[in-house]
Amino acid sequence: VQLQASGGGSVQTGGSLRLSCAASGRTDTKYALGWFRQAPGEEREFVAAVSWSGSTTNYADSVKGRFTISRHIAKNTAYLQMNSLTPEDTAIYYCAADIMGWGTRASEYDYWGQGTQVTVSS
Repeated sequence: VQLQASGGGSVQTGGSLRLSCAASGRTDTKYALGWFRQAPGEEREFVAAVSWSGSTTNYADSVKGRFTISRHIAKNTAYLQMNSLTPEDTAIYYCAADIMGWGTRASEYDYWGQGTQVTVSS
């Protein structure tokens, strides 16, 4: 599975961004898509995940109510709508695919895309 993340950028506090993760490659299996982020000097942390069908989502407590993950099945693309951004959201955001479920640990994910930088200034 190849994953292409896009949509990062720089915004001010309170602003919004929408990230996209386009998946391609394997057509013989279903997989969830998730987003993780990593700030300088920090561990990679779970942000959100969406199931293959798009019917089930999971969020980190730190983003609940501000971020929304969704999935366009025909385009095989996941989106992460990020609202009310704060400087604490500044990080490189990575998308990943999980064949077995929609886990919250990076070790559960089988495929990773390149990151996209999100910078929120105060």
